[in-house]
Amino acid sequence: MLPIDNSSLKQFSQDGYTSIPSFFNQKETLALQKEVERFKAMRLVKNVATDGDGETPSTNKANLQLIPLHDKSNLVRALPFEKKVVDTVTRLIGSPAVLHLDQMFLKPGKHGIGTSWHQDNAYFKITNPLGGTAMWVAIHDATIANGTICVIPGSHKEAYEHFRDPNSNHHIRCDVPEDSAVPIELNAGGVAFFCYGTAHCTTANNTEQERAGMAFHFLRRDLLTTSQMGEGRPIISGAGNNFGEQEYGTSQQGRWREEVESVLDSQPNI
Repeated sequence: MLPIDNSSLKQFSQDGYTSIPSFFNQKETLALQKEVERFKAMRLVKNVATDGDGETPSTNKANLQLIPLHDKSNLVRALPFEKKVVDTVTRLIGSPAVLHLDQMFLKPGKHGIGTSWHQDNAYFKITNPLGGTAMWVAIHDATIANGTICVIPGSHKEAYEHFRDPNSNHHIRCDVPEDSAVPIELNAGGVAFFCYGTAHCTTANNTEQERAGMAFHFLRRDLLTTSQMGEGRPIISGAGNNFGEQEYGTSQQGRWREEVESVLDSQPNI
C-alpha cells in the first residue's frame, strides 16, 4: 500500500499542501506524546513569545519551542528513516532527500499563542519551493479550537514580503489573504505536508488542554548548498544514504519500531 495517493500528490503540487490522517498509529503516537512529556520534565522547552516588542519575554502568553530534536531523543532521531516517512517524502519532493530541520512547538491551554503567518522559504531561500516540504505531526488532536495549523492554498507560487514578528524573540512573519486560509484539523498521529513556499500559521489554543506539534523539514539534496551539507544533515534516501550512521554514529535503519517499544517500556507512567 502506497503511503500517499495520486490525488494527494496532485494537491501538493497544485495547492502546496496535503494531509494524511492516522499516518502514525496509536502506539507510535503515544510514544511521541511520552517524549514530549519527557522534554517538559527535563525543562528543555523554551518560551519564544514576547510582549509585542520582539525582545521582552512574555509572562502571560506562551509559544514553547524546542529545536533541534534529534540530539535529545532516540525515537525522534529514528523517525525520518522510517519507511513510510521516506516513501512519502520522496514521492512529494524527489530523491535524494535530506533531513533539513526538526523542531517542536507546544501551546499550553488557554494562554498558548500561535506562530504567525510565514513561508519557510523566507528562511531557507531555495530556488524551487516545491523541492522542500515540512512534515507537521499532530502530537495531540489538532483542532480549530486549540490552534491547529492553517495554510493558504497556492501561496507557494508567490513570495510574500516578511518582517520581524514582534510577538516572538526570533520569528518572522508576513501578511496574507486570510480569507483564503484553510485550517487542517487532524487527530493525534495525523500529518500535514506543506512545501517550503506555502504560507502557514498556527493560532491560539483556546482550550484547557495543551497541544503539541512536531515539524520535520525535508529538502531535495540538489537544492542544499555545499556549506549546508557540512552541518550534519543526514540523507534519508537515494545516493549517499547511510541511514544517519555518518551523522549520528549509528545506523537508524529499522530502528523506529524498536525505539517506539523502548519509549513505551521505559516511560509507562508518563
